[in-house]
Amino acid sequence: MNDTKLNLIMNCFTSLKVKMTEEELSAYMLDNEFSNKDIDAVLRMFAFLEKRNNEASIQMMLRLSKLPLKSPRTFANFDFSQVHGKNVSQLEGLQSLSTLYSHKNVALIGPAGTGKTHIAMAYGYECCQHKLKTYFIKMSELNDMFTQARAYGRTGRVITNLVKPSCLIIDEVGHCVFDKENTRMFFDLIDRRYNKEGPYTMIFTSNKQPSQWKQNFSEDDSLLCALDRIFDDALIFNLRGNSYRGKECESYSLTTIRGKATNAELPAVK
Repeated sequence: MNDTKLNLIMNCFTSLKVKMTEEELSAYMLDNEFSNKDIDAVLRMFAFLEKRNNEASIQMMLRLSKLPLKSPRTFANFDFSQVHGKNVSQLEGLQSLSTLYSHKNVALIGPAGTGKTHIAMAYGYECCQHKLKTYFIKMSELNDMFTQARAYGRTGRVITNLVKPSCLIIDEVGHCVFDKENTRMFFDLIDRRYNKEGPYTMIFTSNKQPSQWKQNFSEDDSLLCALDRIFDDALIFNLRGNSYRGKECESYSLTTIRGKATNAELPAVK
């Protein structure tokens, strides 16, 4: 029996969570007099099933992530040639997901249209490709979620669900104001993720520097504790420059001359 093929089949079994040992598989094939051709057929079948299973898992991760699926933002379709500076390699290096495994958070700071959200979404998309649970939410949506959770007595459940993803992306920090209770919930979320086990990271985008975030929260002590945990070990990218938006817009200048309408253009008189 070809040990390499057996190992490949066992790798498929592991991915598909099939409970069978190498000894059991080997004994089954020997008892049933599997030929080399038979083994090849089994390997092809399980490799196909493994591929289908991986694709289904990735699609499920993408659906649960709340990332856009119609026109996904990826690292592949981000134009890094338009980004200049000595730290471009660090920005490109985000796609390795090393920050996830080293428990570093990422803050993308800059004016509208400089690619912050695209990069954040691309990071989340890459996580999903590796079957890592991801969740994308705008800061205003998070504020509304906290308010509703308090109204219905579900604060614990909501925060627990936001702690679970390996990658939590919070977009547009600074676009709304959190009241005191929601600020305390924000701290609770950050604190629990700070002590989370396994691979994890948080990605933030904002047009404001972190030092200005206090303008959008109503409980200074809770916010300061949250910021201390967020930026205890983090990468901050300050993106400057012209907006990417509108690059494909076409502008036309036209002049019209008002003239007398002909009889054919006049509305019929009843």
